[in-house]
Amino acid sequence: MSKRNPKILKIFLYMLLLNSLFLIIYFVFHSSSFSPEQSHPHIRFHVSVNNQSAIQKPWPILPSYLPWTPPQRNLPTGSCEGYFGNGFTKRVDFLKPMREGSWFRCFYSETLQSSICEGRNLRMVPDQIVMSKGGEKLEEVMGRKEEEELPEFRQGAFEVAEEVSSRLGFKRHRRFGGGEGGGGGSVVSRRLVNDEMLNEYIQEGGIDRHTMRDLVASIRAVDTKDFVCEEWVEEPTLLVTRFEYANLFHTVTDWYSAYVSSRVTGLPNRPHVVFVDGHCTTQLEETWTALFSGIRYAKNFTKPVCFRHAILSPLGYETALFKGLTGEIDCNGESAHNLWQNPDDKRTARISEFGEMIRAAFGFPVNRHRSLEKPPSSSSSSVHNVLFVRREDYLAHPRHGGKVQSRLINEEEVFDSLHHWVATGSTGLTKCGINLVNGLLAHMSMKDQVRAIQDASVIIGAHGAGLTHIVSATPNTTIFEIVSVEFQRPHFELIAKWKGLEYHAMHLANSRAEPTAVIEKLKEIMKSLGC
Repeated sequence: MSKRNPKILKIFLYMLLLNSLFLIIYFVFHSSSFSPEQSHPHIRFHVSVNNQSAIQKPWPILPSYLPWTPPQRNLPTGSCEGYFGNGFTKRVDFLKPMREGSWFRCFYSETLQSSICEGRNLRMVPDQIVMSKGGEKLEEVMGRKEEEELPEFRQGAFEVAEEVSSRLGFKRHRRFGGGEGGGGGSVVSRRLVNDEMLNEYIQEGGIDRHTMRDLVASIRAVDTKDFVCEEWVEEPTLLVTRFEYANLFHTVTDWYSAYVSSRVTGLPNRPHVVFVDGHCTTQLEETWTALFSGIRYAKNFTKPVCFRHAILSPLGYETALFKGLTGEIDCNGESAHNLWQNPDDKRTARISEFGEMIRAAFGFPVNRHRSLEKPPSSSSSSVHNVLFVRREDYLAHPRHGGKVQSRLINEEEVFDSLHHWVATGSTGLTKCGINLVNGLLAHMSMKDQVRAIQDASVIIGAHGAGLTHIVSATPNTTIFEIVSVEFQRPHFELIAKWKGLEYHAMHLANSRAEPTAVIEKLKEIMKSLGC
């Protein structure tokens, strides 16, 4: 044990140094942008401040963490860091930082062809965003159309402040959003980002309704004298619009985009999140709440609100997790320790880092490997958890009938056969035991789902969104996907590759698996684990 103490101390000091550098970089990076509000003689600040978000969660120490800021110089387009890390190397100032007023800028990635944008003193007018309220219980909004839940931004839905004399192109227009402090009446303003700049830095990229682009297009720059803020959110806040919000895979892309945006902009603590959409609540909000400092819906604000520091998170469709489904991303998972010593443009630890972030957010330890249980008998062999991820019927969203599409028509038969094989001691494995876990994830809390994933040595399942949880799997976990002929999609093979996990696929001629073939494949995997 004494020999390990110096190594543990070195690791601790290394992580402490990284976090210290991270904080220094943040404050240096933002020092010119966050001047004291008292220095501005024109912007009208009211004493009413929104303190609901006063508590900010710190970032946990993650074994796979590597520095995000400043971004690597001369980062090759198409590198793994460009896809999964900080490839947002081109900074574009649409409203430059000044001693007074607002600023707004974007960081563009040549690899992903998308931007992370952020601004200081950004005013949101909820009345200028057309969408449902959001945050309701599912049962209350059954039958509601998706179009009603996605935001439509009218001009002036968001505003920033600048001196009129500093810019050309200002025009007088009618501002909406009335009420005391609402800023109704006629104001002088200009559009902050024109179509040419949108086409260059916030490209539609085949997305039918690019809500982040529409949000940026709605921003008006108003004279500082017309910038009225009655309610302030002082803490850094992510503005997020979700698509396919009840689907785990697509929600993981949103979580990842939000995490990357937080790291790229150098936030010293975990930000708050405002959903700029009108979706109802889902079970997945449990993880949103765990990952970040708090969540709120845009329409929860009943009058205009100003964000001291707002970050616009790219759509989940713009992440490498989604883009990799249709375009080859030649990256393999590697440990952060090895990459720190030997950088490699074709390897990444970012997905492992993100998985550790999810586990840490729920309070699970991330600084040790999975420990194997000992059976209650006198045997000295270890027991491996084998998690069978099941597909269940459940009500997902207002347009869902409660039935999921079967990917493995005899799933129950396969599970029962595996259970009998294990329970009767017929495995033929002499060096370890198996604890078969019935992964009915849809009826488990998100925390319990993550716990089941991190405790598993082997994860089995037919193609389905529940397998996306493998982003949180620990190193040395083996993935065994049963692939029916109708669902030969690369989602989970790719995630396993990007995490560096061993992956096995059983390709079926139809949608039915032969239970004995599944048992033989699992037996082969268990033997490879030393059983």
